[in-house]
Amino acid sequence: MTLPSSGQITLNQVNVELGLSGTAQIGLGDSNVRGLFDVSSGQITMSNGYGKSNAAYVAASGGSVATSGNYKIHTFTSSGTLSVSEAGNSAGSNTIEYIVIAGGGAGGFDGAGGGGAGGTIATSFNPSATSYTVTIGGGGSPYGGDGSTSSAFGTSCTGGGGGGAKQQGGRFGGSGGGGGHPSGYGGGGGVSGQGNSGGNSRASNGGGGGGKGGAGGSNASGGSSYTWLDGVARSGGGGGGNWNGAPGNGGGGGAGNGGYTYAGQSASANTGSGGGGSGNLGAGGSAAGSGGSGIVVARYIFQ
Repeated sequence: MTLPSSGQITLNQVNVELGLSGTAQIGLGDSNVRGLFDVSSGQITMSNGYGKSNAAYVAASGGSVATSGNYKIHTFTSSGTLSVSEAGNSAGSNTIEYIVIAGGGAGGFDGAGGGGAGGTIATSFNPSATSYTVTIGGGGSPYGGDGSTSSAFGTSCTGGGGGGAKQQGGRFGGSGGGGGHPSGYGGGGGVSGQGNSGGNSRASNGGGGGGKGGAGGSNASGGSSYTWLDGVARSGGGGGGNWNGAPGNGGGGGAGNGGYTYAGQSASANTGSGGGGSGNLGAGGSAAGSGGSGIVVARYIFQ
């Protein structure tokens, strides 16, 4: 908080502004008080403190930068560096909130499972004035390719598992890929804290890929997506393909729908969502969807 711009200023208020206990013993001639009041030497009075603040705020550069109210938001859709020039303090801001999303898995081949979402972690840290490397993982390629790892600020997320082909289980990943048809082929497991398992197969359809918000369905629906503080849904599981009927829908966040007599859809770029599994090979549904590439988003209070 800022000291009053008129009237009485108490030592308690000065202590709080300096980040001290309200009852701490201080004097007007102390160096920290002189620094706050901007009076390096000579006479000093309480009125020198009018409107003064000890607040410092995080400042950084890198990625695509936007402003929303008192927040700066840095979005990385490709690998880069967040360079922090000011770490801030508790009187202003000294925390960066962020989300890391790995690349999503691709859909599998022939009535196949949907791809799992890339591993997703949302957390925060207190930065130092230094540069931080940001690595963005690519989405998996058909058929059934796993997504690649994304990392930033000491957090690493596993790529989404690829969807299983006909008579194959889904692959393990941040979220697991769905199993391929017919019945009896399980979805791949997900990394605890990063995602969920893919869905099991049924007689004619593959299971849905797991999403950050939930597991993939054996009815071919992709696991649900996750919405972070920026209000954008990402990390949904890809829909499973169907060999003889309606395929599964992706779990949102740009995830791909499964195929039938048409191709499985690719996930949207930089969502970390899974691609849709392929459908009936003999009826035009052979192609599967690619997984969406990953993303890192960071935000902090800058004023």
